[in-house]
Amino acid sequence: MADHDLSGFDREHFTHDGITRRILRRGTGPAVIVLAEIPGITPKVLAFAERVAAIGCTAVLPVLFGEPGRDPDPANGWLKSGRYIAASMRKVCVSREFTALATGRTSPVVTWLRALAANEHQRCGGPGVGAVGMCFTGGFALAMATDDRLLAPVLSQPSLPLPVTKSRAGRIDISAEDLAVVRGRCERDGLEVMGLRFRGDRLVPGDRFAFLRRELGDAFIAVELDDATANPAAALAPHSVLTEHLIDEPGQPTREALDGVLDLFRTRLLGQPRETATEAPATPGGA
Repeated sequence: MADHDLSGFDREHFTHDGITRRILRRGTGPAVIVLAEIPGITPKVLAFAERVAAIGCTAVLPVLFGEPGRDPDPANGWLKSGRYIAASMRKVCVSREFTALATGRTSPVVTWLRALAANEHQRCGGPGVGAVGMCFTGGFALAMATDDRLLAPVLSQPSLPLPVTKSRAGRIDISAEDLAVVRGRCERDGLEVMGLRFRGDRLVPGDRFAFLRRELGDAFIAVELDDATANPAAALAPHSVLTEHLIDEPGQPTREALDGVLDLFRTRLLGQPRETATEAPATPGGA
């Protein structure tokens, strides 16, 4: 896939607490904050945002790292691609705004993201806001849900803290206090949290989803896919459910997972009846 020239997306900035970041946006209707995976807002992340806009929501993409629209496909040159990905990794690993290894902590950047979501809710209207975190940003969507305005959090292959030890594998990057708030919303308000992963993904071990099941109970909708359902044309091992490893064809499990995410936005943000059984590809008792 070639680089995306960002046509069809408005380019703006948002500032909170002295920190200004670029924002891409597309569509009208209630806002969905789309948080890109490393190395950044790739053409396939933008394609997902276009799907969000197509159902009647506003896709809002903050630029946290990387070059928006750049395609990291190794087919464009392994060395060039590797350097780009490494540069994005270095930025997030040295930045104090991101927590890569520590357990029981919410990354500081989440404060900025909550402010962005509040601003977008005021701007776009609707009953609330959705958020999708992917890979490095997967857990951010969960931590953002301490705000009552966030009605549809989606954790796609949440990879933090990096599972270098068993204790880290069985946790996610959110503080105990923030997790208690989210749990309370699930129990009191019927909040649902959706998580997606490939079963063989070492960055998103089964223990992490087991932890979320214990903490959130039936409010955690776990979508766990066999590795064989991933797009075989992708350069890396099965990981990115909604982007790099999506097979965008009816009947494909990854497409059903995507449809389930969009359906969550339809029901929670647009007030439409549920069209897709989001539990269908899930294995609530699985690892």
